[in-house]
Amino acid sequence: MRPNRPVTAILCAATLALTAAACGPGDGEAGGDAKPTVAASLPSQDGGITIPDQLKDKLKEHGFDMEKWKGGEWKNWKREDWLREAGDYINPVIEGLWDPDRMRDAEQPQRPSVDPDAGKDQGVTDPTPVPVTAKVANPPYHTNIPASGKVFFDGPEGSMVCSATVVKDPAHPGKSNMVWTAGHCVHAGKAGGWYRNIAFVPSYNNAGKTAAQLKGAPREQVAPYGVWWSDWAQTSDQWIASGGPTGGAGAPYDFAVLHVAPEKGSTKSLEETVGSALPVEFGAQSVPKVASITATGYPAAAPFDGQRAFQCTDKPGRLSLNANDPVMYRIGCTMTGGSSGGGWVAAGADGKPALVSNTSIGPAKAGWLAGPRLGPEAKGIFDAVSRKFK
Repeated sequence: MRPNRPVTAILCAATLALTAAACGPGDGEAGGDAKPTVAASLPSQDGGITIPDQLKDKLKEHGFDMEKWKGGEWKNWKREDWLREAGDYINPVIEGLWDPDRMRDAEQPQRPSVDPDAGKDQGVTDPTPVPVTAKVANPPYHTNIPASGKVFFDGPEGSMVCSATVVKDPAHPGKSNMVWTAGHCVHAGKAGGWYRNIAFVPSYNNAGKTAAQLKGAPREQVAPYGVWWSDWAQTSDQWIASGGPTGGAGAPYDFAVLHVAPEKGSTKSLEETVGSALPVEFGAQSVPKVASITATGYPAAAPFDGQRAFQCTDKPGRLSLNANDPVMYRIGCTMTGGSSGGGWVAAGADGKPALVSNTSIGPAKAGWLAGPRLGPEAKGIFDAVSRKFK
């Protein structure tokens, strides 16, 4: 087993640290037999993946040579070369990089070490919720939680993992290629920049097998609906400015939207491929009026193995990290690292299930999770991504 490395995203409130519930580093080396290519929005006529001139030009603009990038230059994490501004996002596909072993090795975060009552005395915060034991989601996931999956990405510490949800795109009804996750799953915040090799795997390990059962499994078994690379990502200005690995006030704005394209050429959208996508509810009812929220994710830190999806359902309370920032939802839940970015679902205005938040932070001794309330900032990001690919 490879040694664990420090957890990527730790969020702070005053002097009490909160860690992202999130991402676990693994091996930062790419598979030796991977054949790198670059994703396009549309497949080539022969079904392969082409290199868009626009992406070539963007890499050149930032001083990167495409061939060198494909050959391993993406592993260069020098501060001066790490793109961080909102418009700097680039994510060339390296076909085959996320093989089953690399996906599995990305799911080993260290347990966070924070005070479970952080933020208790700041703004309006309800009592710490009673822990709710996470229950394994019933497989097959494609039937029971079809919009859920995992996000894989590389950072300076190595390969890491989060959870994510397919969401509806108003510009493309029934044909969405949009995915919702946490901001710290795509960007390091004030101390760094955009992560690389960001890819989404819907219904990861659809049969719900354990790590032992998956050993040596083919890619088709762990990623039955393909690997979808993010050709665009957007997170909040607040997360970019103040979130990060050693502190920050970005947690109430810890959300992100990805637009994805299949690693292999396909004429079907992500929503058509998985058969599901959730609407996003912005400006949902005040926290005390929300009767119940269900959080879904792939927790990886002990006692979980990172391979199976779990869920927690609880009536949310309020967590305020700063009186000037939006209050966060907080629920009792024993899910651990790896669950960050996973969708929080409640009844929408029409009474049907809708995504209202995502897992952001939690304490060292797993017992609760907190997620941002999705307001104007979140809607602005969502609308911008939808318009970009209209």
